[in-house]
Amino acid sequence: MRRAAELSPPSIALAPGASVERSDWITLKRLFPYLWDYKWRVIIALGFLIGAKVANVGVPLLLKRLVDAMSPAAGRGLAAGATAGDVAQAALVVPVALLVAYGLLRLSTSLFTELRELVFAKATEGAARRISLEVFRHLHALSLRFHLERQTGGMSRDIERGTRGVHSLISYSLYSIIPTLIEVALVLTLLAVKFDVWFAWITIIALLFYVTFTVTVTEWRSKFRRQMNEADSTANTRAIDSLLNYETVKYFNNEDFEARRYDHNLEHYRRVAVKSQTTLSVLNTGQQLIIAIGLVAMLYRATLGVVDGRMTLGDLVMINAFMIQLYIPLGFLGVLYREIKQSLTDLDKMFKLMEKEREIADHPDAQPLQVTGEPEIRFEHVTFAYDTSAKGNAAAGRTILHDISFEIPAGKTVAVVGPSGAGKSTLSRLLYRFYDVQQGRITIAGQD
Repeated sequence: MRRAAELSPPSIALAPGASVERSDWITLKRLFPYLWDYKWRVIIALGFLIGAKVANVGVPLLLKRLVDAMSPAAGRGLAAGATAGDVAQAALVVPVALLVAYGLLRLSTSLFTELRELVFAKATEGAARRISLEVFRHLHALSLRFHLERQTGGMSRDIERGTRGVHSLISYSLYSIIPTLIEVALVLTLLAVKFDVWFAWITIIALLFYVTFTVTVTEWRSKFRRQMNEADSTANTRAIDSLLNYETVKYFNNEDFEARRYDHNLEHYRRVAVKSQTTLSVLNTGQQLIIAIGLVAMLYRATLGVVDGRMTLGDLVMINAFMIQLYIPLGFLGVLYREIKQSLTDLDKMFKLMEKEREIADHPDAQPLQVTGEPEIRFEHVTFAYDTSAKGNAAAGRTILHDISFEIPAGKTVAVVGPSGAGKSTLSRLLYRFYDVQQGRITIAGQD
């Protein structure tokens, strides 16, 4: 095996919080190939998604037909030129048939939704499994230097949150955002074609105000949410630290002092929690105000149409049902936006772990180690330092080994004696290639 230190510089670990922010589209682009391995499942799931939304849009249409079929005008039209028996039979059959169709459409919506989740579950779990495995393999391929410089607990949390982020991102986008967008497009098209274009324009304007307000306020209140989480963590840390040091607190009779410090943290948490709840109330109130104004404008125009005879009572009911169906999922837009942003952030952190440059890597034409006969181990003019510059220059760090040469014949034992820090454990680390040497080479059975 050839040393990679001659080919590429070791990766430099960024300080916490110093990672470079990048576009969410880059993260999505990284995720897409893992999902596209299951492209047929993705396509079938999208087909079920569209089917569910078409069935959902059909529910208000059937509701309109049902209301119109039971209206007095429909009864008078039915009675013209028909016997009393025919009228009674039609009055019974038409509503019942529409009610059955209404129930079937409702069932179809749920059925298509469950089939979509069933089909796409394998793609979601498969992508999460493959990403987690690649990160795990990559971390094992990194040098010991990387693992000593990183907090393993924090790194494992990054992997855990990243894996959970795959599920959350797909769940919130494929199961919430995309279906809502498809339904909005279908409803707008139907309103513009079946009635006049003003119904579509009122809906578009209301949706634009709603989305803009929700995203703006959610971004604004995210700092209060972050402060609340930090205050909660600080108070929790304070309590645990005090209880873990129970003896020390008792030695110095500091129970009241610790209680005051803990209460100070709790008071800070209370203030930021109230701010977070207040901003949430502002968000919810503003959303409901926009929904109410849009709904009133739509129903007012529909009412004028009914009075003028251009629309039926069923049309009024249908428009109201459409608006309710659209606005119910939009009520969770703030939560969806925040969770998707958090999922993208968590996923990006995990992808950045995968992008950490391998300090220890084989040369492209390196051959597998082949041991025959009685192999010996040789250190030939080995120079090594732990703290090196970006170019792997041993002179830039504290040199542990300098021009070391020795041979260990097969079946023999060699004792290395020296004070602490002389490099005894470093020899075994270099032999197992936890690090690469800066100068010289190490051979096993004559192979580097």
